[in-house]
Amino acid sequence: MKTLPKTVLIIEDDRTTRNLYLDGLSAEGFNTIGAENGILGIQKVQTHLPDVIICDVVMPDISGYDVLSVLQDDPVTAIIPFIFLAGSGAKTDIRKGMEMGADDFVTKPSTLDELTRTITAQLRKQKHLKEWYTRECNQIVENISPDKNANSKPESIFPKNTQLQEVFDYIEANFHLGITLCDVASAVGYSAAYLTHRVAKQTGDTVNGWIVKRRMSAARELLQESKQTIEQISTALGYQNACHFSRQFRQHHDIPPQTWRKKHQSMRRLRNMLTG
Repeated sequence: MKTLPKTVLIIEDDRTTRNLYLDGLSAEGFNTIGAENGILGIQKVQTHLPDVIICDVVMPDISGYDVLSVLQDDPVTAIIPFIFLAGSGAKTDIRKGMEMGADDFVTKPSTLDELTRTITAQLRKQKHLKEWYTRECNQIVENISPDKNANSKPESIFPKNTQLQEVFDYIEANFHLGITLCDVASAVGYSAAYLTHRVAKQTGDTVNGWIVKRRMSAARELLQESKQTIEQISTALGYQNACHFSRQFRQHHDIPPQTWRKKHQSMRRLRNMLTG
């Protein structure tokens, strides 16, 4: 299969320099995009998602530091290799850029060969990162569920215990209805005290504990796969209010549900970026 050319975005306010780099890199086989200022550069990064970004430090509207700062705030654009163009004597500028997260720098004036070698080095590093990440993701999937296919249902959170199967079946069917220990006990024909002792002895957890675990499992799935609000999710899981749901979610995950959702959405975008 033919490999597509890598895309390089040049953000440089000086037209002569910008065109020189665009023409030279194009002749070297790269797909090139130019932007004459930082604002336009940010827009083109978000639109085209280039493989490498070359950006001047000093520009009239917003600086290269500002461009880098905006791109670093988005997990999708933060992983794109970012190379600063800096004046030959601007050691302070170079240090500041590297501390902010820039991947490399090229001093001006620079030769096309120097720029090409710097870009190639970053692309090689990105390739190694992508290969490593793909291996890690595949290993995680294999460890979690070696025989799982795309159409299979997620495994039950409940232990395989035939003596308690009726209890777990009831929880599975009704966890979203706000059920309690008393509801489960009544459904299976035991007293609440006896059922609590029996379940705790055989599983190490309480009936209410298993209800909450099932709700949390469903909550994670809804947070990842749906666009429902926290209020809608809490209602769907049988909670009387979103505050109770959020508090319980935080107790089990150490972070609020909205933060958990953003974190996993960012991880998914990163995975898609690296493996796409």
